[in-house]
Amino acid sequence: MTDGFLLALASIAATLLGAFILAVFFYLNSALHRARGAAGRAHDRYIRAGVRWVLIAYSLPLIVALALVGAEPVWAAVSFLVFATALVVATVDTSRRIVQKGAARRSLALAANEILTSLAVVAVVALPWILGGWIPASSDFAPSLLLALAIGFTSTAAVIMSVFDADEMSAHAPEPAAPLRRSATRLRRRS
Repeated sequence: MTDGFLLALASIAATLLGAFILAVFFYLNSALHRARGAAGRAHDRYIRAGVRWVLIAYSLPLIVALALVGAEPVWAAVSFLVFATALVVATVDTSRRIVQKGAARRSLALAANEILTSLAVVAVVALPWILGGWIPASSDFAPSLLLALAIGFTSTAAVIMSVFDADEMSAHAPEPAAPLRRSATRLRRRS
């Protein structure tokens, strides 16, 4: 694995990380966020945990790729272990939050993504040591770094789809009293 590949991987991770941070700022400043009352609902606590998870998933290939290019292999392994541990902890947190009542009730995309990414995190953490033994070479980190980018991207897409799902469900939910009032008004007009 060449330094050019690692730097290209780091630049892709940095671009995705920057775009994600920008999207989070736009969402936090949006009327949708304020209208949903984001303070304490289970769904919004899950979204916050998911944002943390995605930030770590994008940071792992960024930092580890840069460490592989600019530092000794042991520092790359240490940085990988630190970020992989943080990713595992964040995965446990998001998994715990999704099983709470209301966390993913409105979006099948979040629930499916949570299951798939939890399985992928196990692969991300284990692959370098399966491929390279106790002291993995820089090429042994490549599959994990690429997988971390992929699951970060799919999680970003799942969060976006969950916002659309929540919007669609709230747009189609009729007010229970509204149809009754209209029909009662129509009956009075006819008589």
